[in-house]
Amino acid sequence: MACSVGARVVVDIDVKKKPWEQKLKLHNRWHPHIPSVAEVSVGELFRVEMMDFSGGGITHTYSAEDIKNAELSIVSQFLMAPRTPRLVVPINLKKKPWEQELSLHNRWHPHIPPVSQVKGTEVFRIEMVDWTGGVIQDSDSANDVKSMDLSSVHYLSGPIRVVDEGGIPAMPGDLLAVEICNLGPLPGDEWGYTATFDRENGGGFLTDHFPCATKAIWYFEGIYAYSPHIPGVRFPGLTHPGIIGTAPSMELLNIWNERERQVEENGLQTLKLCEVLHSRPLANLPTPRGCLLGMVKEGTPEWEKISREAARTIPGRENGGNCDIKNLGRGSKIYLPVFVEGANLSTGDMHFSQGDGEVSFCGAIEMSGFLELKIDFPYLRCEIIRDGMKKYLTPMGPTPLHVNPIFEIGPVEPRFSEWLVFEGISVDESGRQHYLDASVAYKRAVLNAIDYLAKFGYSKEQDICPKSSTALVGPKLVRKPDVLKCTYDGKLPITQNPSAFA
Repeated sequence: MACSVGARVVVDIDVKKKPWEQKLKLHNRWHPHIPSVAEVSVGELFRVEMMDFSGGGITHTYSAEDIKNAELSIVSQFLMAPRTPRLVVPINLKKKPWEQELSLHNRWHPHIPPVSQVKGTEVFRIEMVDWTGGVIQDSDSANDVKSMDLSSVHYLSGPIRVVDEGGIPAMPGDLLAVEICNLGPLPGDEWGYTATFDRENGGGFLTDHFPCATKAIWYFEGIYAYSPHIPGVRFPGLTHPGIIGTAPSMELLNIWNERERQVEENGLQTLKLCEVLHSRPLANLPTPRGCLLGMVKEGTPEWEKISREAARTIPGRENGGNCDIKNLGRGSKIYLPVFVEGANLSTGDMHFSQGDGEVSFCGAIEMSGFLELKIDFPYLRCEIIRDGMKKYLTPMGPTPLHVNPIFEIGPVEPRFSEWLVFEGISVDESGRQHYLDASVAYKRAVLNAIDYLAKFGYSKEQDICPKSSTALVGPKLVRKPDVLKCTYDGKLPITQNPSAFA
């Protein structure tokens, strides 16, 4: 099913040349006899590049003389652009994560060496692969989801060492203020996917109702995404990184591994999510299988040691990590604790959009992408944030390392004027009460929503709210084609989903 994605460039600009020196010369007047320079088709997605309104006459200097002397008879349209971010981690989409110029990593460890360095107040760009490193393809099958090796995810770009203007690195105990200036899909790779895992390879919150692996492909047009597998739906995304964090110290890493080992060994004996959701395992402990450690070469003694200590990237932790906050878009700011010299910032798992917390596990629209970030060291300008962990973060555990990062949400968000809310109660399908268990209540709410939409569909042109005077009717577009599905070959019990027969 693979199709071309991305906008075709119909007017390109060389910023080193004047308006009249461009390959396709510009104009600053309206007239019917000015000839066209390109042609587009109806429905085609295309890209037009442009200069600032002065054609480069207004320069990036700390002077207003260029504005004072600007020749207003030749101006065209827009205003000055900001500084071009420096690319510190490039990605070649034709190569595997371990073949990149700056090899990626999929574990947290203080001894994974940084691949680049940035200075405070610098604007820089990080490119990243999708969380599977290209395993999931734009294809007509969900078998790539069904057989995916989950020991190898997520692939992160970095680590990046952060220093101030004087070259002094971020130090343990500091706070790293990271501002998201811009983000989006990588050019030429403007597509993504949503998936559900096979019940015995990843599972999920509704895996006892929907046990087989599924996949839907999405294509991006600006802020919108649409899918041929989910007809009649187009919505504006809120793009954000799923993972962003700093490297742990060895002390913090040992805390992680010990507490998660206890969960794996003892969790199955109690009434936990695993009993309600049939999800295995409860924790993902360090393993050399699927391990990628950046510039540390596989097979060396150093790699062998680190691969058995390095933490998986699955949960969010004190360093930030897999936070999956849907509003962490343009204009957001993240205050990350620093545990090692230089902070060693890493990021990945870019999402075009997702629900809160990505609680369906692969319920985001996953994609490759880029982040353009700005690092602030507030304590250089304001002494009050030096040693910021101690001042602003309250430890939520037995050591000063048990802290949580702070997220300042940006001002950009899609606005929807109408919606339905589905309540869930903490009683499972067998009628068993799970007192104040939010996971069971959430599951019930999601099933309510799935069943409702399966019966009455979704269409932007139709009101699907319950009515007393007229019977509800299905949407104008039928429920075909459906998402891509695999067979379920496991033997775990399956709870019947009423929507399957709606």
